[in-house]
Amino acid sequence: MKQRLFVTLSLAGLAMATFGATKPKTAIKSLNKTTIQQPTYTEWHDLQVNAINRFPLHTNFFTYPADDWVSEKDGKIVSKDILHMNKTESKYFLSLDGTWKFYWVANADQRPTDFYKEDLDDSNWKTMNVPGNWEMNGFGDPEYVNNGFAWRGHFDQQPPAVPTKDNHVGSYRRIIDIPANWDGKQVIAHFGSVTSNIYLYVNGKFAGYAEDSKVAAEFDITPYLKKGKNLIAFQTFRWCDGSWDEDQDFWRLSGVARESYLFARDAQLHLEDIRVTPDLVNNYKDGVLNISAKVKGTGKLNFILFDKEGKQVATATGLAKNGTANITMNVENPHKWNAETPYLYTLQVSLSSALKNGNMKSASMTPVKVGFRKVEIKNKQFLVNGQPVLIKGANRHEIDPDGGYVLSMERMIQDIKIMKRLNINAVRTCHYPDDPRWYELCDEYGIYVVAEANQESHGFQYGDDAAAKKPMFAKQILERNQHNVSMYFNHPSVVTWSMGNETVMGDNFLQAYKWIKSQDQSRPVQYEQACRGEGTDIFCPMYYPVSACEKYAKDPNSPMPLIQCEYNHTMGNSGGNLKDYWDLIRKYPILQGGFDWDFVDQGLHRKVLKPMTIKNPEKMSNEELRKIEYCYGGDYNNYDPSDNNFNCNGIIGPDRQLNPHAYEVAYQYQNIWAKMVNAEKGEVSVYNENFFRDLNNYALAWSLIEDGVETQNGTIADIDVAAQQTKNFTIPYDLSKVKGKEVFLNIDFRLKKAEPLMEAGQIVAYVQLAVKEKKCCGHCADNMAKAQNGKKVKAKLIDKKGEEDITVTTPDLTVKVNRTTGLISEYTYRGKSLLGEGGTLKPNFWRAPTDNDFGAGLQKKFQVWKNPVMNLKGVAVEKDKKANTISICATYEMPEVKGELEIDYLIMPNTGAMKVSQEFDASDDAKVSDLFRFGMLMQLPYDMDKSQYYGRGPIENYSDREDCMRIGIYSADADNQYFPYIRPQESGTKGDMRWWNQTDASGFGFKVKSCKPFYASAIHFDTEELDDGDDKDQRHSFNLKKSKFTNLFLDAEHSGVAGENSWGAWPLEKYRLHYGDKNFTFVLIPLDK
Repeated sequence: MKQRLFVTLSLAGLAMATFGATKPKTAIKSLNKTTIQQPTYTEWHDLQVNAINRFPLHTNFFTYPADDWVSEKDGKIVSKDILHMNKTESKYFLSLDGTWKFYWVANADQRPTDFYKEDLDDSNWKTMNVPGNWEMNGFGDPEYVNNGFAWRGHFDQQPPAVPTKDNHVGSYRRIIDIPANWDGKQVIAHFGSVTSNIYLYVNGKFAGYAEDSKVAAEFDITPYLKKGKNLIAFQTFRWCDGSWDEDQDFWRLSGVARESYLFARDAQLHLEDIRVTPDLVNNYKDGVLNISAKVKGTGKLNFILFDKEGKQVATATGLAKNGTANITMNVENPHKWNAETPYLYTLQVSLSSALKNGNMKSASMTPVKVGFRKVEIKNKQFLVNGQPVLIKGANRHEIDPDGGYVLSMERMIQDIKIMKRLNINAVRTCHYPDDPRWYELCDEYGIYVVAEANQESHGFQYGDDAAAKKPMFAKQILERNQHNVSMYFNHPSVVTWSMGNETVMGDNFLQAYKWIKSQDQSRPVQYEQACRGEGTDIFCPMYYPVSACEKYAKDPNSPMPLIQCEYNHTMGNSGGNLKDYWDLIRKYPILQGGFDWDFVDQGLHRKVLKPMTIKNPEKMSNEELRKIEYCYGGDYNNYDPSDNNFNCNGIIGPDRQLNPHAYEVAYQYQNIWAKMVNAEKGEVSVYNENFFRDLNNYALAWSLIEDGVETQNGTIADIDVAAQQTKNFTIPYDLSKVKGKEVFLNIDFRLKKAEPLMEAGQIVAYVQLAVKEKKCCGHCADNMAKAQNGKKVKAKLIDKKGEEDITVTTPDLTVKVNRTTGLISEYTYRGKSLLGEGGTLKPNFWRAPTDNDFGAGLQKKFQVWKNPVMNLKGVAVEKDKKANTISICATYEMPEVKGELEIDYLIMPNTGAMKVSQEFDASDDAKVSDLFRFGMLMQLPYDMDKSQYYGRGPIENYSDREDCMRIGIYSADADNQYFPYIRPQESGTKGDMRWWNQTDASGFGFKVKSCKPFYASAIHFDTEELDDGDDKDQRHSFNLKKSKFTNLFLDAEHSGVAGENSWGAWPLEKYRLHYGDKNFTFVLIPLDK
């Protein structure tokens, strides 16, 4: 690619980088003016003192002194590859991670006040890993609160005070050796994340104090160091005044969560900060870098821009003297950064000092990753590089089932890899800044980031007491937003700033918004509580209903793009109606997506394991996953003002296994689509929903499915479709011999060549298209009866008054219907029972309530259907000699649900089949609630647990969450059809069944067929075992007791699982089962291989 360089240089203050403008920014300002003073130990409950001696926050970079990367060997100058160095390779980096002496107390007034003294005897102290959360290492218990402060119910809301009782305090001590070559350098202590605050001492001297637990705290410790061994000591409180601003919906843990280290630099000349603002001009073709470098001392700055291959693209030089150098670099037609095709350049910043002879002595070198991209709001749309991208996002808490807040690089890469697999292209760092390595990964692999400040005061609720409106909180809210912007400014993945979460809108946030806009006009700012008014550039509601989204989209006065900051609340068996959201998003330009709540279940292992012990959960069966002991809110202690399992809302599980609704997310988020144009000719249209990349690296793999069986397949290797374009292709299948079958075309879009974190051959999108429909499966009652031609099988009917059962027998079949219940009491074929001992086939209208059902109160509203009274009115028997069938029909009065139910068993001796019809006749004027399902439950022998079926699969699916599952023939066993949600609930149902085989290992069992598609599942748990009753209990899938039966659920209809929220939302209207007349007919056909 031909590139030309234009460089301009100024040493004036930073100019503002306007939204899309190219002029230099204004000077970087120190955010926290620190003064060296002694602590009073009132800081931890003083809203106006948030730092002492803390360095101003700066962008994420590490500076390498000259002798890190340049050395002399055999009289020659040798230079290292600075562009790919890691800071741990530096001679001037010293990790503080590892084992520390540790002392923990339960109450703040019990803390040791001499913890920092050099002569303290700490031989009896325990140890603690850094990083490490106390609660994950045996000190205190994890606490989970969603709505309310961590001390809810134990302490009145009286800010800035925080509790002393139960306010755990941890004290740390460690002896370190300062390298001899650090003599004369300035030494900085860096603590990546400490909750909730840190009092730092070095060799018995106070070195600094800091709050804001989710950003780095750095302190100059040079004055307190001595040669050789040095004592580093610090103390941190579980809660401080900053905790009023850290009321996020997650586990409340304490301690050090990210890396800690010391680094040394030239005290007289060093780079204090650097900000890089990219821009695109000339119709988004050419690139501009606005660079602002803040320097301590006087020196020469050299800027060199390298591409990914290490080729020099641009250079610039300038002088800096105790101030800021402003550089504008223009590059013709650079590679652009976006989430689809992320491309990073490296800006090498060299700082040199002048020698007396006029030569320059290199002092340091700093690499900064750079991406050319432009973000703007234009015509009510959010644009990246001029394109109205769709935000297919997820909220992500930093959580590990063993590490708590401590995440390894391996875990973070795993999260990115899963996001790519699920077509997630955006993440909101809910509700605080993440580990800097996360942003680097998002830069590298391509994830749009909404970077959120560490600000949530949900516990104040939404009245006048809200922190947003109180002057006492103005400083904290402003500083936390300053910290967020100052640290993560340079990351091209950061496309939006978020000022926080659930803290109401007020003047404190308006001031923060104005500050951010004064510092960075190259990105929009969002805040959910600002709604559509001042203080946000994006309308980012949470859990906006589908209907409200459409209303907003149709309103010509809607002022800004709508991107939900939270939606699709995937708590337990959830994630319904995501399709309905995305149908609207794809229809209306002003709707541009949202961020699923949330990415990962926050379950913790009951017994802490070594992190990443469970490396490949996708290879584990559901039954193996069920045995993993996960904990949620309220599992640990009596203090916990718990919000139960409200922290288990993940698209994926704690060990990163895919939850069933993850497949629907991946499907609705996918970027390639196909539609049938002409089924007879095999013509399909392929739409490339990407905005920046074509489909050159994808192949179209197809297969023709006839009655569930693949009969033809092939691949179209070249599907070059430009971004946002559609192209037609012909699939060369042959339908000439296909007669009387249901036919589908399955299409997979696969990677031809591997891409970062994605393997060659990986399926990135798929569809199933109907080719030929079959009106009836041929197994309705009439057709089954007609099939009874030929030699008749004699059947014996025993219908005597006084007998307990009405009995029908043939040489192979015995069916008994109890006169008292009207239900089947015996069903045997060739001497073997098709029912478990004491089991039956009975009506079923209830499911174990899901988390969403509980949230909407449906377990109470629908309770009339749980075990409705069924008064048997009578049992009628009819024998049709001509058809050779026997009908036994039971009729019930159901007073609680105002209707009558009729169950008819039609026994067909010639085939051994039995047609079962269940019909409900509802009262015309009755007001009765909706129901969860209309179907029957068949209690089978435990070992009749093998299922094969023709329907949607292989993963559970429901009416409002089914698109991701294709119709085909699948196999499963009863142990693995129940998906182990952390809290037990309805699970395993699959829809659009054409037939269902249920057998034991020998092949003995039966087939279920129906003219209409039905729902089915077979599991080893009774509904009662999964059902908490009227209120949620503290229950877990890992301690469920199995049934003595294999329970086969057969439903004509089954309610959707909903997904708009988990605290009141019902399934959308079209996915509900309203009260009314209903019927269900199916045929049971014995099997014996």
